[in-house]
Amino acid sequence: MTTTTSGTSAVWSAHGAGRGYLVRQGIVYGLLLLGAALVLIPFLWMISTSLKTEEQLFTGQVNFIPDPAVPGNYLEVWTKLNSIKPGMTFSRIIGNTLFITFLAMFGEILSASIVAYGFARFRWRGRNVLFAIMLSTVMIPGIITRVPAFLIWKQLGLLDTYDPMTWPSLFAWGPLYVFLMRQFYLTVPREIEEAAILDGANVAQIYWYVMLPLIRPILLAIAVLSFQGNWNNFQSPLIYLTTPEKYPLALAMRFFDQSLSKEAPQWQYMMAMATMMATPVLIIYFLAQKQFLDGINIGAVKG
Repeated sequence: MTTTTSGTSAVWSAHGAGRGYLVRQGIVYGLLLLGAALVLIPFLWMISTSLKTEEQLFTGQVNFIPDPAVPGNYLEVWTKLNSIKPGMTFSRIIGNTLFITFLAMFGEILSASIVAYGFARFRWRGRNVLFAIMLSTVMIPGIITRVPAFLIWKQLGLLDTYDPMTWPSLFAWGPLYVFLMRQFYLTVPREIEEAAILDGANVAQIYWYVMLPLIRPILLAIAVLSFQGNWNNFQSPLIYLTTPEKYPLALAMRFFDQSLSKEAPQWQYMMAMATMMATPVLIIYFLAQKQFLDGINIGAVKG
């Protein structure tokens, strides 16, 4: 009888533990679904608005499914800009955005990888102090440096050019990128570097042919972050650019706002443009999500 009672108690205990585990899992997945819904609602509303007619925008009713849907809003964006601002074409705006984005992205990757290589693989006096000072600049609000930076570019006569948005990337302006790369460099065994030296490679060759291929995951992760930041950059073009023909997508979108046109705010075109802006970033994240997460995890944890 004692054995039977003990066995029954064990079964009920296991059953209770299993039910408790299911309840906890249900709560976790419920919270995750709630968080996903909160994140997706603005995105779905943006797509919904981009497919609405002007009459559907100001009805005062919440309607996620436009009736009728107007996919032609995406095509009209290409021609509407020229009617609002003569000489402004959608293809030119995309070209401006791609030029700024890729130039700044490659500059950030190159400069951050060089600076991180110096911090990780060379021993020199004051290295740790300088590295700590560099990381501390993350805590400085960007708004504090806006006015001094603007005055510097004004004195150089480079306002209304792409220089303020591209050239600073060559000076490792992203301390977080330097930190992640440095952590990744520290995971590379010294023996690999020493073997390259024995084969006659100099510092530049070791950096380019040995180290960069080994840190490819973090390079890809930083490329994704940099692309997103520069592709969506609104504040810098707003401050430094005055010629509309030089505007990127983030700034040209404001031409559909009431303050910049004689008509009412054309939200359907703004949301169509915003959807087209978000699409490349979403595609890149989707295609490179595994490498992106691996690069961030390894770079942040190891070392």
